[in-house]
Amino acid sequence: MSIKNNFLFLRMKTGNFNIFAEKKIEMAAWTVSREVRNKVGNFDSDWIFTLRDLDLPPCFAECAVKALNKMVREGELKKFSKGKFYKPKKSVFGELEPSREEILKDLLVKDGKRIGYMTGYVVFNKYALTTQVANVIQIATNKRKVKIQRGIYCVIFVQQVNEITEETIPLLQLLDVIRMIKEIPDANVNRSCERLLYLLKDLPDSERDRLIGLAMNYNPGTRALTGAMIEKLWGMEQAKPLYDSLNPVTSYSLGIDETVLHTIKKWRIL
Repeated sequence: MSIKNNFLFLRMKTGNFNIFAEKKIEMAAWTVSREVRNKVGNFDSDWIFTLRDLDLPPCFAECAVKALNKMVREGELKKFSKGKFYKPKKSVFGELEPSREEILKDLLVKDGKRIGYMTGYVVFNKYALTTQVANVIQIATNKRKVKIQRGIYCVIFVQQVNEITEETIPLLQLLDVIRMIKEIPDANVNRSCERLLYLLKDLPDSERDRLIGLAMNYNPGTRALTGAMIEKLWGMEQAKPLYDSLNPVTSYSLGIDETVLHTIKKWRIL
């Protein structure tokens, strides 16, 4: 029997509107609670979700919130923050918090579109430039934002003027490392430069050319170091757009040895 027919049956049987209304509300709450449990049961552990992800009619929102809060009290769910829940993943060490990527996902993608990417320490680790792991996360976005606390992480936003897409992110991360080469913790600038040269040399020509185009929107010091590495790997013809973009009398103090990057003098890198 459908929910609607159940309500009509109760009304006919009791002949009392107040009893009917109370039973209707009670049955609606029970039905919504069951639906919430069914939907949540299909969610992956570690996935942070909101009321919107339950895909219920707006009129059921209040009942759904009550059902979710009950599941939290019963230990089936954890509340990550206001309006955000997740099913805790179990391990031999107990319950685990969601992954870093899951915690930060809404800061990286919105309505299926990329709006940001992780940079800084995350990328230093990704490229084996440092072994340090920090609870400070840098996220590059096209808009200026104030820093926030998200779980155990302090999130700092860095403005990126280039368009952020899935295709450009790896190149932008490389350029960010070049820009921050002196800020990599527990790292020697020369070894970091050698590592970057190793990463760059395998770029196909099309990606190299795209990297150069993206680098044009970075600060002069980044353009100079990128250009010096491009010249070393592919010659001055490829690096010329970056060279021409620089002030001919400005120098850049980076502390890189000429034995590591023999082109530094031409690029006025000290």
